[in-house]
Amino acid sequence: MNLAGESLFSCNLCPRLRDYVKSIIPPPRFKSWNYWAKPVPGFGDPNAKILIVGLAPAAHGGNRTGRAFTGDQSGQWVVRGLYEIGLANKPESVSQDDGLMLKCVYVTNAVKCAPPKNRPTNEEIKKCSANWLLKEINSLKYLKVIIPLGRVAFYSVSLLLGIKADFEHGKEIEVGKYKVLVSYHVSAQNTRTGRLSWEDWLKILRRAKGLAEC
Repeated sequence: MNLAGESLFSCNLCPRLRDYVKSIIPPPRFKSWNYWAKPVPGFGDPNAKILIVGLAPAAHGGNRTGRAFTGDQSGQWVVRGLYEIGLANKPESVSQDDGLMLKCVYVTNAVKCAPPKNRPTNEEIKKCSANWLLKEINSLKYLKVIIPLGRVAFYSVSLLLGIKADFEHGKEIEVGKYKVLVSYHVSAQNTRTGRLSWEDWLKILRRAKGLAEC
């Protein structure tokens, strides 16, 4: 369910990003795909108590499939982890019509368009967060726990909630009615190097599940 609304798809707040997503050329393994190439909406349970916030869609992941955390390695870590703790009905996320359902969880990104070199500017983060991420947060009436993945997502969430703290994996911050549970991003850069292990990732998810009482 897209909590940001249909107007997200025509958003042009960040022309650099809109131009970039339209210019991405599919590699041979995805040559049969008609790329989404628009802002990518969040996905999950509209009654979610847990919100997972990533950086941005991957150029050949969400930007290809049109769904957050779908079609790339980061998405596989997120969905497989949720499946292992009983909050997803299947361990894979490959396309919009793959039958995946999330329970008690909504997943999205701080920036809705794939950025060049996976690096949005601070201004793009601010614009997208204030217009779209904030709308998603406010739409989740039962939300208790927010998991920002990585520094960009933490920066975005901190801007919206007025958090004054440094990024630190595993840190828990209480702000208003929310618990913010900070995690490294589940990107290949972190998971393949061992910076974020599978058990450490499951520990974050299990802690979130307990805090949210899912």
